[in-house]
Amino acid sequence: MYSGSVPLHTIETREVRSGLLGCTAMAAVPEDKSAKIITWLQKKLGDKPITPYEVNDRTTEILSHLAECNEMRDHDIALAIDDLKLKTKETAAAANFLKEFLLESIGPSFTNLSRSGDSYMNELIESALLLEVKDTSLTSFMLEINDLSSKLHEVENKNHSMEYEILNMKKKFTEALALEKSLKEDLLEAEKQCAAQEEKIASRANTLQFLEQKRSDAVSRIQAAESCLAASGDDPSLHHQSLVALSEKLSKLQAQSVPMRKKLESYLDLSPNLFIAQAKVDEAKRELEAIEAELAEKVDMMGSALPEQVKWRFN
Repeated sequence: MYSGSVPLHTIETREVRSGLLGCTAMAAVPEDKSAKIITWLQKKLGDKPITPYEVNDRTTEILSHLAECNEMRDHDIALAIDDLKLKTKETAAAANFLKEFLLESIGPSFTNLSRSGDSYMNELIESALLLEVKDTSLTSFMLEINDLSSKLHEVENKNHSMEYEILNMKKKFTEALALEKSLKEDLLEAEKQCAAQEEKIASRANTLQFLEQKRSDAVSRIQAAESCLAASGDDPSLHHQSLVALSEKLSKLQAQSVPMRKKLESYLDLSPNLFIAQAKVDEAKRELEAIEAELAEKVDMMGSALPEQVKWRFN
């Protein structure tokens, strides 16, 4: 099928190129084909004149074939146009149906909304973007809100736990502050006690120094007294240590006299052989008197031999 009408000047035939004109062979061509060709040429050329051509069987056959092909093509184009018009109507009907369906499903277009509707639509879009939902359906919003509610509940539980921990930490911090205050008070009290102890230690050190001086003075006085006693012919047996030894010896003698007294008392209870018992008693009395006399003599010697200065010191 030819894609369009073919002008006569595109027919590369030797007869057309040679410029042979005339219609001598028109009678030999069937009238129906010739009329069909002329009608087709007039239809295609419109107001333009038909270019003369050589009429013979070949050109007539070619032009007739071209006319048929062109008519067939025009018919196909007309059918295609009718089909496109029908499809256009069907598409428009489907578009109207989808438009009505969408209007019923999601409401009117946002371009036709009022100012308040536009504001609500913007808020809905911002909410959807903020919640990161896949669409603006109620189900998506409810699912996301439930998810956020669960997360909020978890966060609130964590906040309660943290508040409890903070309360415990505050309690421990308060106890630590109270302990620190108590320790500071104890430290101040200890410092006061240390200061008092230092004062006591200083006082005792002064007292010790004073006593040390007194001891040195006493040692000097004792040495001077000993020198004085040695110069005056003092008997070492009358010194304090000797007197202490004599006192101990006296105590021992007195302790020894106790069993002798008991023995004497036992002899006094004897009734037979009175003379022997009397002799034993007399002997014991003599021994006791001798011991007492010796003791008295020692004491008298000690008292008479002490100089006045030494007696004054011992008194």
